[in-house]
Amino acid sequence: MLSVKEAESIVLNLAQFPDSQRDVETVDLLAASGRILAAPVTSSLDFPYWDNSAMDGYAVRFADVENCSAEKPIALDIIEEIPAGYQPQKTVGSGQAARIFTGGVIPTGADTVIMQEETRREGDRIFILVSPSKPQAFVRQKGAFYRSGMPLLNPGTIINAPEIAVLATAQCVRVPVYKRVRVAIFSSGDELISPEETLTAGKLVDSNQYALTALLAQMGVDAVRLGIIPDNKQVLTEAIARAISEADLVISTGGVSVGEYDYIEQILADLGGKIYVRSVAIKPGKPLTIAAFKRDSEQQAKSECLYFGLPGNPVSALVCCWRFVVPVIRKLAGMGEENWGPQFVQARSNVELRSDGKRETYVWGKLNLVAGVWQFEPASGSQNSANLINLANTTGLAVLPAIETSILAGELVQVLKIS
Repeated sequence: MLSVKEAESIVLNLAQFPDSQRDVETVDLLAASGRILAAPVTSSLDFPYWDNSAMDGYAVRFADVENCSAEKPIALDIIEEIPAGYQPQKTVGSGQAARIFTGGVIPTGADTVIMQEETRREGDRIFILVSPSKPQAFVRQKGAFYRSGMPLLNPGTIINAPEIAVLATAQCVRVPVYKRVRVAIFSSGDELISPEETLTAGKLVDSNQYALTALLAQMGVDAVRLGIIPDNKQVLTEAIARAISEADLVISTGGVSVGEYDYIEQILADLGGKIYVRSVAIKPGKPLTIAAFKRDSEQQAKSECLYFGLPGNPVSALVCCWRFVVPVIRKLAGMGEENWGPQFVQARSNVELRSDGKRETYVWGKLNLVAGVWQFEPASGSQNSANLINLANTTGLAVLPAIETSILAGELVQVLKIS
């Protein structure tokens, strides 16, 4: 049985970072939302595009107004009005000013903006009542935020609303992104039914496939649901063969324990898969099968398909997915290396946390930031791998190391952030 760290290292080494040629596509700007940038982005434009005003006020020459005050105001002639989007037509000379609005282009000759609250206007003349502290006051200088040709966004960047704004500003309307990771999902077991079916004695509603599909959707993954596969070796073999031929990664739940109807591991071997993990010293989630299949890289987006056989118990399936599958998908998707692994924080436990100390134990609950300090509160009720009811509202998993049997209330604990 492998430790959690050993299993994590194995799966991250198996996961192949996308190829910068084969696994890239170019999409329209808005279609890039939620995708991962596949190539560096630069722009031929400076930003700001030109010197512009940060205030509503008057564009002036600093030399004209550097010694003025309310007692000794400087009078200037207004020669032009410059709203945003207007190209100035005149040059500001000695003793002159231009009325300017926020975002307006600074006219030739002017080098400073006086905010309107520090002026008094009389007809076509303006009286400057306060001396600016320095030249360029309230002037956004061309290229102050970004110089053309410099790196703008790096590969591995997740393109969310701020990045869309940057790309739009740079007039990058076609964006190179990595292809979406394609994940096939199915649940196995004769006891399972879908939520739409009538529940009868001995049956269980399949929640795993729905939970995992939702989790993958949040990650921008192209999920393919294969449904519920019965405990029939031939049917399972056909389903797994189809899944590994169509997907970059396959997730199944159930069928990976040691029961008479747990066929998954043997089927993987029969189909040519190399099994790297059979069980992990984690609670919940000990029975965990991880395999890899080599494929023809000329015909597939990626040359290897990874298989995760997760436990059937709902909490075990999600814990294993959060801990092992999510980091792998991040790498397969092309995220920057600093974002692959699980995200842990140190939090203060609100109550005592217990485990038997035999395996690395994950306690689910709520992670909150209070006055700058992370705090963890475990879910009330039974911490049982089959009890998914108190899994609702979970935002973190507190980790008790294999040798740790108790973490007292008020002590720090490592917590895996999951949302």
